[in-house]
Amino acid sequence: MTDMKYKYKYRTTAMDLWQLSMYYTYGSLVGLCNVIFTVAVILLTMKQWEMASGVYRMFLILGCCLFPMIQPLVVYQRAKKQAKGITQDMELGVDEYGVHIKSGGQRSDLPWKAVKKVSRKPTMIILFSNTTHGFVLTNRVLGGQKKEFYEYVSSKVED
Repeated sequence: MTDMKYKYKYRTTAMDLWQLSMYYTYGSLVGLCNVIFTVAVILLTMKQWEMASGVYRMFLILGCCLFPMIQPLVVYQRAKKQAKGITQDMELGVDEYGVHIKSGGQRSDLPWKAVKKVSRKPTMIILFSNTTHGFVLTNRVLGGQKKEFYEYVSSKVED
Protein backbone atom coordinates (compact mmCIF):
# COMPACT_ATOMS: atom_id res chain seq x y z
CA MET A 1 0.00 0.00 0.00
CA THR A 2 2.31 2.72 -1.18
CA ASP A 3 0.50 5.05 -3.58
CA MET A 4 -2.78 5.35 -1.73
CA LYS A 5 -5.04 8.35 -2.17
CA TYR A 6 -5.91 7.99 1.54
CA LYS A 7 -4.19 5.84 4.14
CA TYR A 8 -5.05 5.44 7.82
CA LYS A 9 -3.64 3.29 10.59
CA TYR A 10 -5.86 2.86 13.63
CA ARG A 11 -7.49 0.53 16.11
CA THR A 12 -11.24 0.57 16.66
CA THR A 13 -12.03 1.42 20.30
CA ALA A 14 -14.94 0.56 22.59
CA MET A 15 -16.21 4.12 22.22
CA ASP A 16 -16.18 3.78 18.42
CA LEU A 17 -18.21 0.55 18.62
CA TRP A 18 -20.58 2.12 21.17
CA GLN A 19 -21.22 5.14 18.92
CA LEU A 20 -21.83 2.88 15.94
CA SER A 21 -24.36 0.84 17.93
CA MET A 22 -26.13 3.92 19.21
CA TYR A 23 -26.37 5.45 15.71
CA TYR A 24 -27.99 2.31 14.36
CA THR A 25 -30.29 1.79 17.32
CA TYR A 26 -31.57 5.36 17.42
CA GLY A 27 -31.66 5.69 13.64
CA SER A 28 -34.10 2.80 13.35
CA LEU A 29 -37.68 1.95 14.28
CA VAL A 30 -36.38 0.46 17.53
CA GLY A 31 -34.90 3.85 18.45
CA LEU A 32 -38.17 5.59 17.66
CA CYS A 33 -39.99 3.14 19.96
CA ASN A 34 -37.39 3.78 22.69
CA VAL A 35 -37.97 7.54 22.46
CA ILE A 36 -41.77 7.18 22.47
CA PHE A 37 -41.61 4.81 25.46
CA THR A 38 -39.30 7.18 27.37
CA VAL A 39 -41.51 10.23 26.74
CA ALA A 40 -44.61 8.25 27.74
CA VAL A 41 -43.01 7.03 30.98
CA ILE A 42 -41.79 10.55 31.85
CA LEU A 43 -45.33 11.91 31.33
CA LEU A 44 -46.78 9.04 33.38
CA THR A 45 -44.25 9.71 36.14
CA MET A 46 -45.15 13.40 36.25
CA LYS A 47 -48.87 12.57 36.41
CA GLN A 48 -48.64 9.74 38.95
CA TRP A 49 -45.77 10.85 41.21
CA GLU A 50 -47.89 12.37 44.01
CA MET A 51 -50.14 9.31 44.25
CA ALA A 52 -47.40 6.70 43.82
CA SER A 53 -46.07 4.53 46.62
CA GLY A 54 -42.33 3.87 47.13
CA VAL A 55 -42.17 0.71 44.99
CA TYR A 56 -44.25 2.25 42.20
CA ARG A 57 -42.01 5.35 42.25
CA MET A 58 -38.98 3.09 41.95
CA PHE A 59 -40.47 1.43 38.84
CA LEU A 60 -41.35 4.84 37.36
CA ILE A 61 -37.76 6.05 37.85
CA LEU A 62 -36.42 2.81 36.41
CA GLY A 63 -38.69 3.23 33.37
CA CYS A 64 -37.49 6.81 32.88
CA CYS A 65 -33.84 5.66 33.01
CA LEU A 66 -34.15 2.51 30.92
CA PHE A 67 -33.42 3.84 27.41
CA PRO A 68 -31.59 7.11 28.05
CA MET A 69 -29.15 5.70 30.65
CA ILE A 70 -29.31 1.94 31.28
CA GLN A 71 -29.38 0.80 27.65
CA PRO A 72 -26.38 2.95 26.60
CA LEU A 73 -24.38 1.61 29.58
CA VAL A 74 -25.20 -2.00 28.66
CA VAL A 75 -24.28 -1.33 25.02
CA TYR A 76 -20.98 0.23 26.14
CA GLN A 77 -20.15 -2.81 28.28
CA ARG A 78 -20.74 -5.04 25.26
CA ALA A 79 -18.58 -2.74 23.10
CA LYS A 80 -15.76 -2.95 25.68
CA LYS A 81 -15.82 -6.75 25.48
CA GLN A 82 -15.82 -6.62 21.69
CA ALA A 83 -12.96 -4.07 21.62
CA LYS A 84 -10.81 -6.33 23.83
CA GLY A 85 -10.80 -8.79 20.92
CA ILE A 86 -9.22 -6.18 18.64
CA THR A 87 -5.56 -6.65 19.46
CA GLN A 88 -3.82 -5.16 16.43
CA ASP A 89 -3.93 -1.93 14.50
CA MET A 90 -5.52 -1.95 11.10
CA GLU A 91 -4.17 -0.12 8.10
CA LEU A 92 -6.82 0.95 5.64
CA GLY A 93 -5.91 2.48 2.31
CA VAL A 94 -8.14 3.79 -0.44
CA ASP A 95 -7.19 4.38 -4.06
CA GLU A 96 -8.79 4.30 -7.49
CA TYR A 97 -8.94 0.47 -7.39
CA GLY A 98 -10.73 0.06 -4.06
CA VAL A 99 -10.18 -0.38 -0.35
CA HIS A 100 -7.05 -2.14 0.89
CA ILE A 101 -6.88 -3.52 4.42
CA LYS A 102 -3.87 -4.81 6.28
CA SER A 103 -4.06 -6.19 9.81
CA GLY A 104 -1.89 -8.65 11.69
CA GLY A 105 0.07 -9.76 8.65
CA GLN A 106 -3.09 -10.39 6.64
CA ARG A 107 -4.01 -8.32 3.64
CA SER A 108 -7.33 -7.90 1.87
CA ASP A 109 -8.30 -5.93 -1.20
CA LEU A 110 -11.88 -4.88 -1.77
CA PRO A 111 -12.64 -3.52 -5.25
CA TRP A 112 -15.08 -0.62 -5.41
CA LYS A 113 -17.81 -2.85 -6.86
CA ALA A 114 -17.68 -4.88 -3.61
CA VAL A 115 -18.28 -1.80 -1.43
CA LYS A 116 -22.05 -1.79 -1.03
CA LYS A 117 -22.62 1.51 0.75
CA VAL A 118 -20.94 4.50 2.34
CA SER A 119 -22.62 5.96 5.40
CA ARG A 120 -21.71 9.31 6.97
CA LYS A 121 -22.55 9.89 10.61
CA PRO A 122 -21.66 12.95 12.72
CA THR A 123 -18.60 11.22 14.24
CA MET A 124 -17.68 8.59 11.64
CA ILE A 125 -17.83 7.24 8.10
CA ILE A 126 -18.65 3.56 7.51
CA LEU A 127 -17.70 1.66 4.35
CA PHE A 128 -20.00 -1.37 4.09
CA SER A 129 -18.82 -4.55 2.37
CA ASN A 130 -22.27 -6.08 2.94
CA THR A 131 -25.38 -5.25 4.97
CA THR A 132 -23.77 -6.11 8.33
CA HIS A 133 -20.00 -5.75 7.89
CA GLY A 134 -17.90 -2.72 7.20
CA PHE A 135 -15.02 -0.50 8.14
CA VAL A 136 -15.48 2.32 10.62
CA LEU A 137 -13.37 5.44 10.23
CA THR A 138 -13.99 7.94 13.01
CA ASN A 139 -13.40 11.68 12.97
CA ARG A 140 -10.38 10.97 15.21
CA VAL A 141 -8.87 8.81 12.44
CA LEU A 142 -9.92 10.98 9.48
CA GLY A 143 -8.92 14.30 11.04
CA GLY A 144 -9.53 17.22 8.70
CA GLN A 145 -10.00 14.91 5.71
CA LYS A 146 -13.49 13.68 6.61
CA LYS A 147 -15.44 15.69 4.04
CA GLU A 148 -12.87 15.14 1.27
CA PHE A 149 -12.63 11.40 2.09
CA TYR A 150 -16.43 10.99 2.10
CA GLU A 151 -16.79 12.75 -1.25
CA TYR A 152 -14.05 10.60 -2.77
CA VAL A 153 -15.39 7.22 -1.57
CA SER A 154 -18.97 8.22 -2.39
CA SER A 155 -17.92 8.97 -5.96
CA LYS A 156 -16.43 5.45 -6.24
CA VAL A 157 -19.33 3.45 -4.79
CA GLU A 158 -22.09 2.48 -7.20
CA ASP A 159 -25.58 3.14 -5.89
